[in-house]
Amino acid sequence: MASTYSTDLSIELVATGEKAGLWGAITNTNLQLLQTAASGYVEVTLSSGTTTLSLADGSSSANGKNLYIKLTGTLSGSASLAMPATTSGGNANRVFFVEDGTTRGGAADSYTVTLLTTGQSASTQVPLPEGATALVYSRGSVPATTLGMLQKGMTSVTAASKTTYTAVPGDQIVVDTVANPVTITLPASPAVGDEVTIMDGSASNGFATNNCIIDRNGSNIEGDAVNDALALNNTCVTLIYANAAKGWLYKSTNQ
Repeated sequence: MASTYSTDLSIELVATGEKAGLWGAITNTNLQLLQTAASGYVEVTLSSGTTTLSLADGSSSANGKNLYIKLTGTLSGSASLAMPATTSGGNANRVFFVEDGTTRGGAADSYTVTLLTTGQSASTQVPLPEGATALVYSRGSVPATTLGMLQKGMTSVTAASKTTYTAVPGDQIVVDTVANPVTITLPASPAVGDEVTIMDGSASNGFATNNCIIDRNGSNIEGDAVNDALALNNTCVTLIYANAAKGWLYKSTNQ
């Protein structure tokens, strides 16, 4: 029988009596793969569109087998990072860290980075906040990439160049309203427990001069189908999504 390959890391499994004289090289490659999965680090450059990681059979250089993946590059459009759902051995279940080190562009609104398992629909992809580090679980043939936020992101919105921004769950947003009011749009189709933090980072003419508008994006805010406005300088608020009836609630506020 010829070699087969394992699930997940696609390690070469040599059949009894096969690969005479090649066991040393194959074993060393397999050990390198295990080392990569335990402590490997790789940088992956994003630009726009979907970048799919590799779980190539028997390859110790396949970037999807690393434990820690840092995303780099200057985005020219919204981008996605995809983990393969399968290898030649079957379902690929992967647990790994992702750090966002990209530079987000976009004049009207920042470009986004999402994580997915191949075959996953756009509506169920998981957004990675700017500057965040997350622990990610990709479940093979069940297309669902889930993440636990280890370090929340931090993004800046400056009204001199950008007056609108659509938040993603886990965002911490420093808003500068020196020049103009700014509208922060809450995430669409939020899940229970999603959080967004908004703070006044204006050097002058803060929220009292130019308000920060919170667009509810179809969900209630404190049970009401009404947008909200932050109108006090030095305000910092965290909203958490409770349920369809209550919508977003203020988890904390210094207003």
